[in-house]
Amino acid sequence: MSIIKTEFGTMPDGEKVYSYLIDNGNGLSAEILSYGGIVKSLYVTDKNGVKTDVVLGRDTLSDYLQNDGYLGALIGRHANRIKNSKFELNGEMYKVGTNEGNNSLHGGNVGFDQKIWDVNEADGEEPSLTLTLLSADGEEGFPGQLKVKVVYRLTKNNALKIEYSAVSNKDTVVNLTNHAYFNLAGHDSGVIDNQILQINSGFYTPNDSECMPTGEVHSVSGTPFDFRVPKAIGQDINADFEQIKMFGGYDHNFALEGRGYRLAAKAECQSNGISMEVYTNQPAVQLYTSNALTEGIYKDGARYGIHQAFCLETQCFPNAMAHSHYPSPILKKGEEYNFTTEYRFIVK
Repeated sequence: MSIIKTEFGTMPDGEKVYSYLIDNGNGLSAEILSYGGIVKSLYVTDKNGVKTDVVLGRDTLSDYLQNDGYLGALIGRHANRIKNSKFELNGEMYKVGTNEGNNSLHGGNVGFDQKIWDVNEADGEEPSLTLTLLSADGEEGFPGQLKVKVVYRLTKNNALKIEYSAVSNKDTVVNLTNHAYFNLAGHDSGVIDNQILQINSGFYTPNDSECMPTGEVHSVSGTPFDFRVPKAIGQDINADFEQIKMFGGYDHNFALEGRGYRLAAKAECQSNGISMEVYTNQPAVQLYTSNALTEGIYKDGARYGIHQAFCLETQCFPNAMAHSHYPSPILKKGEEYNFTTEYRFIVK
């Protein structure tokens, strides 16, 4: 078990950015940046003893300052989309940062993915990093001064556990997640079509042309969205189905079965024996198959493109303030936002 801190780069204003390499001593290690709370690398030792980096990333801070696609970043104050960049809370209309057409995506123009977080290290049997951030009242248009804490922990059973908490001095909305792009065959291994995915969800929320949930909730039965039985991600990724054709693959919110902390999804790469179980107490998960990932050279000289990774972003439903039947993202003044997501790796 160890934590190694190194300087990663310097911001345009001169502030230093650091990289933290944490290792649980049991075949799992992660490199995390103070900028954006980014998971830059996540190494799993496969069935052949090969140390495999299973998340997509970039090489330098200057690359991450233009982090198209939010690779590996912490997302807030509100993950996913808010239609027309506005919502009503306590009878007052709030206008938030507009950065995708007329809409707000992943926190607006300068979200938590672009902040430098304070980091405290805790070495030991389960090494961890505690990242903290103070988001000012009115930042990106959101009400309330929000104190945010995110703990990255490598557990003894080879999980990257992410514990999110926040408290506000006013009623506000909060929806935090991490935007890691997974490729269990290795970040540089190409398309993920043959990797197996299961999602414990019987319902998904269809999108309009702006990738915004319409408010409807549809059964996955008989559609390409049925992952209740494990199947190859590529099986239906090019299906002749409107919701797939509109986005060139999956970019959809799935309502998770059950409540409390439970198994949400499982993915597997049969060629190297790496599988990943996702646990969370969030109500939903966004499956995104990197349909719009800009093709080019990324980390370690690897060429990335569409369908070369999948994201499982645990979350509250997108644009939930517009739909009263969706689980609410409202955080009341003085109450604690508290959610946990765990990416547990099993090799066999």
